Amino acid sequence: MKGILFSIVAGVLISLQGVFNSRLSEVLSPWHTTTIVHLVGFITSFIIFLFMRDGRSKGFREVPFVYLLGGILGVVIVIGEMTAINILGMSFAIATLLISQLICAFIIDGMGLFGVKKLKVTAQQILGMIMILTGIVIFKI
Repeated sequence: MKGILFSIVAGVLISLQGVFNSRLSEVLSPWHTTTIVHLVGFITSFIIFLFMRDGRSKGFREVPFVYLLGGILGVVIVIGEMTAINILGMSFAIATLLISQLICAFIIDGMGLFGVKKLKVTAQQILGMIMILTGIVIFKI
């Protein structure tokens, strides 16, 4: 239940962040907005880190280097989401983003990529994906 609650909250916040970033980029620019978003996020994370102090700092040596590049993905995500919202509108952009995310998650789970426990992809899940894709097509018609 806790995981579902966190997923719901994160989903709502992703949508709010997308619209906030999109509106900000209309006044500034996508690159200014991305810089501000990541700077504010860094400051917030750092303040929380100062109080929480969880994890192990020495763990950096144990983490594969490629996993430390997630911030680069964050830049592409913020730019991509802002651009998509400005071009497609909020609902269609988020629907497309979510199906892309879901397809990628299925590939990662099904192949056990990046050290994720390999999970069997079922016919029901594939049918669900087809239904979601169909819904997005109907939504756009």
